[in-house]
Amino acid sequence: MRQERAIMGMPISIEIVDVDVTQSDFDKVFDFFVYVDEKFSTYKNSSETSQINQGIIRENEYSDDMKEVIRLCSETARQTNGYFTTVALDASFDPLGLVKGWAIYKASLILDDLGLKNYFIEAGGDVQTKGKNINGENWNVGIRNPFVKNEIIKVLYLSGQGIATSGTYARGQHIVNTLKPNLPITEIVALTVVGPNIYEADRFATAAFAMGKDGINFIEKLEYLEGYMVDNLGIATYTTGFEKLTQKI
Repeated sequence: MRQERAIMGMPISIEIVDVDVTQSDFDKVFDFFVYVDEKFSTYKNSSETSQINQGIIRENEYSDDMKEVIRLCSETARQTNGYFTTVALDASFDPLGLVKGWAIYKASLILDDLGLKNYFIEAGGDVQTKGKNINGENWNVGIRNPFVKNEIIKVLYLSGQGIATSGTYARGQHIVNTLKPNLPITEIVALTVVGPNIYEADRFATAAFAMGKDGINFIEKLEYLEGYMVDNLGIATYTTGFEKLTQKI
């Protein structure tokens, strides 16, 4: 069973192949994404993020989820030597570079708690997999060609991992190199990261892309991640263990 809804300004689709899945299971996950949008959106004046930026909510009044996200953002900033940041171009607080992956991962835990073992969650191109697809095989996930719309250049076969892509080919120059904020990132156009879950993949994908061509080397050094980078000439560079993910099991 597969369902899709538009939440957080993007399509979110959930496919669950367990025979005992119910509509209530889907509703619980979609309701969680609605909650995340209401709490963390930078576009809604009523969100906690917006109220923090407006000075309405003080630090001692932050919700537990906000405290957790801020802690994880600070941890990621340290681990990436400052390439990950929650400071937007207008100097406002913006945790969305981490929230999407965090939200998808949390949604997967809801399905785990419901006893579901075979599912695929995609939100805005970022994916969390678990178990097998309807054919009893690992889930296949395509990496898009950043130069040719709707063309797939690699297919990966995943079970239990998360995959996230950062780039400028779809939304333009929206990722900032925090060390050189006035210089656009032009030497690469896309960087895909596969991790043990979508939270790990997503938070490092954005930071690694901000590093430019050095980003793939950063991913290479983290033994629990694999990466695939496409530069502005269309040349791909990938980590040593990446090719294993393209093997159908």
